[in-house]
Amino acid sequence: MRLRGRDWAFYVQAAGLVGLWGLTGIVVWWFVWRAYDLHRFADQWTPAVVVGAGVCACLALFASVMTYVFLAVGGRSEGKPPDLPIDEVERKLTHGVLRPWSWKGRAVAAALSVVVAWALYCWWYQLSNGLVVTGLSRPVFWALYITNFVFFIGISYGGTLVSAILRIAKGEWRRPVTRAAEAVAVLVLMMGGWNIFLDLGRPDRVEKLFDRGRLESPLEWDVVAISTYVIGCVLYLYLPLIPDLGMLRNRVKGWRKPIYHLFSFGWTGAEAQKQALERAISVTAVMIVPIAVSVHSVVGWVFALTVQPMWHSTILGPYFVLGAMFSGVAALILVLAVLRRAMRLQDFIRPVQFDYLGMLLLVLACLWLYFTISENLTVYWGAEHAELAVLVEKLSGRFAPLYWVMLIGCFFLPLLLLSRKRTRTVAGTVIASAGVVIGMWIERYTIVVPTMEAPRLPVDAPHYSPSWVELSLMAGCFAMFGLMYMLFTRLFPVVSLWEMREGREVSAGEAAERIRAYFPFGAPQGPATDGGRQ
Repeated sequence: MRLRGRDWAFYVQAAGLVGLWGLTGIVVWWFVWRAYDLHRFADQWTPAVVVGAGVCACLALFASVMTYVFLAVGGRSEGKPPDLPIDEVERKLTHGVLRPWSWKGRAVAAALSVVVAWALYCWWYQLSNGLVVTGLSRPVFWALYITNFVFFIGISYGGTLVSAILRIAKGEWRRPVTRAAEAVAVLVLMMGGWNIFLDLGRPDRVEKLFDRGRLESPLEWDVVAISTYVIGCVLYLYLPLIPDLGMLRNRVKGWRKPIYHLFSFGWTGAEAQKQALERAISVTAVMIVPIAVSVHSVVGWVFALTVQPMWHSTILGPYFVLGAMFSGVAALILVLAVLRRAMRLQDFIRPVQFDYLGMLLLVLACLWLYFTISENLTVYWGAEHAELAVLVEKLSGRFAPLYWVMLIGCFFLPLLLLSRKRTRTVAGTVIASAGVVIGMWIERYTIVVPTMEAPRLPVDAPHYSPSWVELSLMAGCFAMFGLMYMLFTRLFPVVSLWEMREGREVSAGEAAERIRAYFPFGAPQGPATDGGRQ
């Protein structure tokens, strides 16, 4: 296979590919070393083999996909990449990238930056004085930071899964939605990881997770799984961006032009390039689904594999997976509503997307209620003293107001607004989603804090309340996500250009053909004249 002309981008891409394979080799070596070291001291070495085999296989597959893109996509380009045409419809989607910020956008970005700066100061204050400035104490050493960690990781999982499943199932209404969902998955994942650093108190302790970490510990599984998931999400976001970067490559100026040239892999829009890229995206979409499920299962097992009241349960793994998708879909709806209004995308993000996502949210709300009732019924009927004490605190004690607000936001509000077509409008779906996002954050809080305040040991645990430092850092997380998402929309089209073009030119005919295939004698040509009887 002939490679394209060896410009500077070719060598940088080749070096990056070598680095990716080098990282894979280092990870393989680390797991082999850990297994050998544990085996040498007659310790439990099998977790290193099991966890290492899964992680190394995923990283090797990621590196293989990028190698294939480098050869099959970049290798199809010869000489200087052409100036790819953009039609009038696609030009509307590039306004945010090619035009300067409005004064409103600058004002919002400035306000978010102020909140982020305050949060960074609060982090420095916490690092200087220790975790004593928080509301944490013994035995309540998990609280607001861990709540935010689980919440943000769950939203990331929901965004990834919605995009991947819709792409695999070839749902045509997905096209204006997938890029926004993939961006949510990557950016909010960073906020989840940051909360781990906040809860540690001393970031230098992270090194001990890799140097002295015990691979039979669920906490170590969490670190390994999320690290792998980050790489997979970035790859899954990047691959569909390649054609759009090729379209914008010659239309931007300044520092963005060489970056777009580097990461577009010499995209020319040739049919062979399209087929190769679609294969790579399909493999990544299929691969990211089990990785996402495993990640949030591991987050649930971090709680379930302890003996703490109401945590030691087999339901927490699937419960966390379902809750993650539930909150992720709700957060995606809110992001789509903001993008639709702020970037004037009403012609692309249409009511049908909110209608379908609203129906999915309603189904998830019913499933969430089933899991919640199942968990509480098991605890109530088991009548174990320590667990009953936590349940009573949730239902009628100090946490009752939060718990019932959670039930209203996560079930009754979606049921009221989304069960009827008349109220399943854009506004109704957005209101229901806001209730779900708030309710799911409260759910994470009521999972963590009531249990930490009621340990099995006979000690008097103090009541936890977050300090101003914790609340400031939490606000900084949300502000940082909003600021990063704004910057993303300034660098890349938030609606995929090439997927919208493909939908107009190719997929409309393919969808009609699939519909005709559903009927035994082809698609009906018109309304039946005998009441539908043939």
